[in-house]
Amino acid sequence: MTNFTLIFIVFVLWNAAITLRSSGLWKTSTSLTSTDAAELAKWKTLLRKYLPVYLLATLSDWLQGPYVYALYADYGYSQHSIAILFVAGFGSSMIFGSFIGGMADWGGRRAFVVIFALVYAASCFTKHFKSFYILMLGRLLGGVATSLLFSVFDAWLIRAHSDAQLKQYLGKSFSWAVFGNSLVAIMAGLLANKAASATMPMVGFREGVFIGGYLTPFDLALAALVGCGFLAATTWEENYGDTDSAKEGGEVTGKAQWHDGLKNALTTTIRSTDILLCGIISSLFEGSMYVFVFMWTPALTSGDDEDTELPFGLIFSTFMVCCMAGSSIYSILSEKIKGEQLGVLCFAVASVSMALVAISPSNTLKFLAMNVFEMTVGMYWPIMGTMKGSIVPESMRAAIYNLYRIPLNFIVLFSLLTDLTPTTSFCLNATMLATAAVLQIVLMKRRELHLGASHQASPQSELEDARPLVAKDESV
Repeated sequence: MTNFTLIFIVFVLWNAAITLRSSGLWKTSTSLTSTDAAELAKWKTLLRKYLPVYLLATLSDWLQGPYVYALYADYGYSQHSIAILFVAGFGSSMIFGSFIGGMADWGGRRAFVVIFALVYAASCFTKHFKSFYILMLGRLLGGVATSLLFSVFDAWLIRAHSDAQLKQYLGKSFSWAVFGNSLVAIMAGLLANKAASATMPMVGFREGVFIGGYLTPFDLALAALVGCGFLAATTWEENYGDTDSAKEGGEVTGKAQWHDGLKNALTTTIRSTDILLCGIISSLFEGSMYVFVFMWTPALTSGDDEDTELPFGLIFSTFMVCCMAGSSIYSILSEKIKGEQLGVLCFAVASVSMALVAISPSNTLKFLAMNVFEMTVGMYWPIMGTMKGSIVPESMRAAIYNLYRIPLNFIVLFSLLTDLTPTTSFCLNATMLATAAVLQIVLMKRRELHLGASHQASPQSELEDARPLVAKDESV
């Protein structure tokens, strides 16, 4: 029988140790030059602007996650109807999100963060209505909001670092964002559970309109989104995809229309092998993450703990602790190892961990392997965030990021619409991650060839300072 409590304690201690080691990022050493100290202070100021907005956005997402299915079931919908609603959400993210997210390069990243908050808040509000069609509208809005969440925030942060001449700090910023997001996830789970329990049962005050119970986490998410949109509007500077555009009279000149930008983004992605490889790698890893989210519960309940009621809250908290540890591991290793090399290591370890989950007869070994995978998730976000920052051209960043989500959503829809066993699903994950590791090696070799032997830079800055490598007619 798996001792989940002991494993949780061990990983908490492990996380505390490596977080303490990596926390030197926040310390100002007396040996710093005045220039270094000024850059560090400027970076901390930027991070203090970014993190509250980003973490409120992720808080709203984490608050909703555990209660979407439960709410639909409480409204009396069948499993088939609920599946249709979930598919609609991912389909919306794939289709509408690709267009709307791409408009952020043209309309401004800060503006579209505010739009994200409004759209996701509207999605939360629709949950109060039992009508299937209103719930469907909410899922469509949620799909668009998800595309914005995973594109415009990163696009704003990368451009802000570039404008402030702080590219060397980009990986650290993503690392702290992942660390904070993991803390927020744990807090959101506890807060949502307490709020839902305290307001049970769900009651109707008008025909087809309900309050309380499973709806309370969505109301808390709506409040977080109001704060997110307000802080973005009042504390962030606007930035755009077109680095040459000038802001005059509240308008930005020199921009192509947004639909031209989306067309150019698609053409650029297809013609640039580096951009295409980066997108395939991110889709494979993030697709495996979604499959993992769907399948970890049936994998553990079908093992040697089958007759035991599993502590799902403790298991989820352990996953988040390991994700935090992964972000700290990245901070430590990135001081000496190139980002692309860390990517190869991350994907290879993730593939092995998924293979172990697939083949192991022991729930304890499965659970340990799952936590190793969560550590690679914590490493992945700063690795991929920094890599995208150097490969994807600034002028069409948000548009290309949303194009990357199209194959990802195909993977998610495939996993939702097929009746795969947990073993088959994790074997699929291991294969996708092994493929990602191979493609990462190919991308790394290409980047080294492009950068050339004459580019003498630190391991971290070599990845972060490289200009986007986009050719008009790239065939190699």
